[in-house]
Amino acid sequence: MKKTSFWIVLIALIVAVSAGVLLWQHLAKKDAVIAEIYVEGECVRRIDLSAVKEPETFTVEGVIGKNTILVEPGRICVTEAECPDHVCIEMGWLSSEHPTPIVCLPNEVVIMLSDSTENTNRIDGVTG
Repeated sequence: MKKTSFWIVLIALIVAVSAGVLLWQHLAKKDAVIAEIYVEGECVRRIDLSAVKEPETFTVEGVIGKNTILVEPGRICVTEAECPDHVCIEMGWLSSEHPTPIVCLPNEVVIMLSDSTENTNRIDGVTG
């Protein structure tokens, strides 16, 4: 009976330590989630989505008109656009859970997440 209880205690200890390590990793490290807004390939604004406390709306001027962007804690989206197809609006929210970039091709506006706090000024493949 002692041999069986030794293994039960050992397995319980391993599970408890593993759970503690996973919890510590989850709570200890919260990276910034940076949204970068590009117009014609130039970064015009960088927003730390993890630091946003209140919703904010602003506009960017694209090639053929304006895009209205809404920022909320942890996420960003395009709410209005002066482009003919409005695909950028239909793309919905961009967040760390849904990291697909928002693209307005007619207006040459791209919103994407960055895993870096370094300032980047240009992305390739966006300019016409």
